Amino acid sequence: FVCMCLNYPSICVSPVPQPPTITLQSPKDYIFDPRENIVIHCDAKGKPHPSFSWTRNGTHFDVEKDSKVLMKPGSGTLVIDISGEKAEAYEGVYQCTAHNEHGTALSNNIVIRQSRSPLWSKERNEAIMVQRGVSLVLQCRPPAGLPPPVIFWMDNIFQRLPLNERVSQALNGDLYFSNVLPEDTRSDYICYARFPHTQTIQQKQPISVTVLDSNPVGDRKPGFMAPLGATSTNMVLRGETLELECIAEGLPTPEISWSKESGELPSNRMSLKNFQKTLEIRDVTEADAGDYRCVAKNSLGSVHHIIKVTVKAAPFWISAPRNLILAPNETGILTCRVSGDPKPKISWLVNGVPIENAPQDPSRKVEDDTVILSNVQTGSSAVYQCNASNEFGYLMANAFVSVLAEPPRVLTPSDHVYQVITNHPALLDCASFGSPIPTITWFKDVKTSIQNGDPYVIHENGTLEIHVAQKLNSGKYTCIATNTLGIRENHVYLEVKEPTRILKQPEYKVVQRNMNAMFECKVKHDPSLIPTMTWLKDNGELPDDERFVVDTDSLTIKDVTEKDEGTYTCIMNTTLDQDSASAMLTVVEEPDPPSDLELTDQRDRSVQLTWIPGDEHNSPTEKFLIQYEDLLHEPGVWHNLTEVEGTSTTAQLNLSPYVYYAFRVLALNHVGYSQPSQPSRQYRTNPAAPDENPSDVKGVGSEHNNLVISWMPLKGFQSNGPGLHYKIEWRQKDVDQDWSSESVANVTQFVVSGTPTFVPYEIKVQAVNDYGSGPEPEVVTGYSGEDQPLTAPENVQVMVHNSTIAEVHWEPVPTSSVRGKLLGYNVGLLSDTLSVDSCEQVLTFSGNRSEGRLPGLQPYSLYNLCVKVFNSKGEGPPSTSKNFETPEGVPGPPSFLNIVNPNMDSLTLEWGPPLKNNGRLTGYTLKYQPVNTTSELGPMKVMTFPANETSVILIELKSNTLYKFYLSANTIKGSGPNITDESFTVMDTSDVAVASRQVDIATQGWFIGLMCAIALLILVLLIVCFIKRNKGGKYPVKEKEDAHQDPEIQPMKEDDGTFGEYSDTEDHKPLKGSRTPSNGTVRRDESDDSLVDYGEGGDGQFNEDGSFIGQYSGKKEKDTHEGNESSEAPSPVNAMNSFV
Repeated sequence: FVCMCLNYPSICVSPVPQPPTITLQSPKDYIFDPRENIVIHCDAKGKPHPSFSWTRNGTHFDVEKDSKVLMKPGSGTLVIDISGEKAEAYEGVYQCTAHNEHGTALSNNIVIRQSRSPLWSKERNEAIMVQRGVSLVLQCRPPAGLPPPVIFWMDNIFQRLPLNERVSQALNGDLYFSNVLPEDTRSDYICYARFPHTQTIQQKQPISVTVLDSNPVGDRKPGFMAPLGATSTNMVLRGETLELECIAEGLPTPEISWSKESGELPSNRMSLKNFQKTLEIRDVTEADAGDYRCVAKNSLGSVHHIIKVTVKAAPFWISAPRNLILAPNETGILTCRVSGDPKPKISWLVNGVPIENAPQDPSRKVEDDTVILSNVQTGSSAVYQCNASNEFGYLMANAFVSVLAEPPRVLTPSDHVYQVITNHPALLDCASFGSPIPTITWFKDVKTSIQNGDPYVIHENGTLEIHVAQKLNSGKYTCIATNTLGIRENHVYLEVKEPTRILKQPEYKVVQRNMNAMFECKVKHDPSLIPTMTWLKDNGELPDDERFVVDTDSLTIKDVTEKDEGTYTCIMNTTLDQDSASAMLTVVEEPDPPSDLELTDQRDRSVQLTWIPGDEHNSPTEKFLIQYEDLLHEPGVWHNLTEVEGTSTTAQLNLSPYVYYAFRVLALNHVGYSQPSQPSRQYRTNPAAPDENPSDVKGVGSEHNNLVISWMPLKGFQSNGPGLHYKIEWRQKDVDQDWSSESVANVTQFVVSGTPTFVPYEIKVQAVNDYGSGPEPEVVTGYSGEDQPLTAPENVQVMVHNSTIAEVHWEPVPTSSVRGKLLGYNVGLLSDTLSVDSCEQVLTFSGNRSEGRLPGLQPYSLYNLCVKVFNSKGEGPPSTSKNFETPEGVPGPPSFLNIVNPNMDSLTLEWGPPLKNNGRLTGYTLKYQPVNTTSELGPMKVMTFPANETSVILIELKSNTLYKFYLSANTIKGSGPNITDESFTVMDTSDVAVASRQVDIATQGWFIGLMCAIALLILVLLIVCFIKRNKGGKYPVKEKEDAHQDPEIQPMKEDDGTFGEYSDTEDHKPLKGSRTPSNGTVRRDESDDSLVDYGEGGDGQFNEDGSFIGQYSGKKEKDTHEGNESSEAPSPVNAMNSFV
């Protein structure tokens, strides 16, 4: 049995007879190194395995008789040991023969030759002396070697001689000078020949060249040194490399160009070498034949040369003969089609014997390049050789004809599972063998016959192809192989999988150095396939660095550096497919500092600065900042001078006199500023008179009899020269007098003494140095010192508008008495209130005013005021005091309102007087009204009380009813704001009803009887529970209301715990909650849900606007609870009702 390789593991078939086939042989031309063994390869296959034999120079070579020759076991390869032997004895033409009972195969004729590196012939080179400008050729003429040597020129210290457009080496190794120069003079022009196989180098005798300058040759037009004449020819074989060469002489040195007369040069196979002197065309075809023009040109003219190229061809295959396996009585054809120039001659051999000398076979017919085999029979197997040759070479091919009678065999493994991706081609193999060749048919799921056509294709080798596989193509497939000798079938399976797709691709990142970069790569794949995520950087593996963190669907690079830049690719692989996506990472950082600062175009007041920008680090430079250091006045301090665009590398700088400048440049990109460049060399400007005077000149007196003149001094480089000082000039304004002057240095102010109080002065300050004065200074007006005002405002009058606002008027004081800049008037108020303690306040009115409004006064008060003028030195004397009264106003709200002692038909109200009466209190007004269960307001009742009463007992009220109360205090001006509160009266125990919106169980007789029966038994327990309930925690109103879902009852405000306003006016709708009486109350059923359920205490209050200020969930006041505890104990019935 023989195991055949079919890309399936362990598929073995029974042996099939096969004639020999050559599988390995040495090249036709074999040059060996005499220092190594000769190895001539020859391997073949066949069934049975072939035997081998050799011929040398056309005669049998008996390997066994030569002890130096060894044939490898199971192979025809020869190993010849030539150590100690003459290698020349084994040179010759060798041919290998592989033979078995079914035929004989031949190898190529292998020419064995020994490599040679002969010595240079002895010769004496004459010294060469030439005039400057002439052309020169130094001949190499190396010895012929096998293979030919590589030529190069060196000097006697083994340094290669420099080659250029003027001096070049030709293809034959000669050294050409288009024109010689004095520097060409040397005595060691040496040609070297390196022989590749033996790795030896031979050296020619040195050539001496001397270039004379006594009679130099002048300029001349070009002329060709090689090739000579107007035309030349060149023959090249198809598939080889064509080398054309043109070397010209002339002065100046000519330039060489190439063109083809009737066509274009093949740019994809062409290259110019040796400074354009050599045109090389690779893989020559017949189309490369033609005339090639080389042109040599210099400033004096041009010359051209035509090279006629012909292309010949050694034999090459058009269609080589192929092996045939035929069944008995079949017909086969062997074709041997070749081409070449000249046309090759074709000859046929059978089993290594010329076909004309082979045994006659009536089934065989030869027609030039074709052998026709008709009605072959078993036993007529053979190996045919086709030999095609012309003067440039030969081709030989073996093709066997094997006559077999074999039933079909399916070689594809049974039940093999194929997996493909949706929308990809699916190839289901049905490899078979048989003679005659089996016919293949396919079925899907056993029943459905598959025919050629969309979407199926059945290939010649039996493979079934589905062009675009879909899920519906999955299933079981059966292939059947049939010939005249039998039938075989095989089953395979196809599974079509979902493709792998990258849903979120990594995105381009621009990241600052030392920051983190993260690439996301989210993938979808078939759940039955196991995915593998791989990340690449620039198509290579990620660096072995812990900064690179690979997660399930992301890659994070920590603390990125410049080396991390590149293209990152995520690849998701499964066993069937892959998907990939890439994104670039760009690392940016501050630019490198500029360098090479230079100063040019130097003038007194300007200079030009140039620099070379540093590396931008992937972020374009936005601008350059130029700074300077004043080495004379402020050494070590750098100042910003100017900015220029990021595309500039030069700046024109305006300078000041008398400065020792040094400059530096900083570059700014999106990330930030670079480090400063190295400073430029020092640049000094010449001194000059000041260009400007001090700024911010002022004149202000610090005392009533002086004038302080101050200014902002010039900075160091503004001085423009040494000896900087200031000329101070002043005179009183609007007075006919000369300027007074004084010169000072190194100060910023000057004091003029003995001045009148607060009079204007004209002031000038001028900069002066040793080289002159600055420009004429501007005149500034200042004032001498101030003093306190002398007089008080007169004729002060007060107009009272109402109880809180008055208006004061006065006559302004004379300007001369102010003795400074008038800042305003102060009004002092002293109140002697009739109802509150006295207080004092000061109102300021800025500017030169004569009146002012006095807001925020207290009603029913007596005020005393005076007016004073003031300046920066203080206030003047006060005016005559003025008294005035404010009229009465409405009072404030009562200080408190408490509702105590609630009963079934009465409530007790207690209140306190207002904190601010704002007049004489005349009494109180009380308004109250009931609020029914639907939050509607009942009729309003009004009661009045004298000022000395602060409590009342309201009687004849309805039981178990919520009342809302409004209480205000009165003066003769009217009522003040209300204080409000609300409270329930106690339920009448003779008519208790518990209702429910869902089921009114209180009206059921059995329920009433049951409750009465158990009341007596658990009375003590209920009393205890009731007491604990009254002392218990808070019950949120909102939860109770949410539970009862009463649309008319709204929740408390979330921010302060109080109840919100009524939706309509507050006086005509009930509040949204109330306090609960201090003694126990009857709890309403869930249907009516009275607010009494939520309260505990009776201390709630109402704000002035009527809103309730207590908290239903608040804890009851201790004193109220204790006070009521003895007067009205909890009723068992009430407790009972509360419990229910």
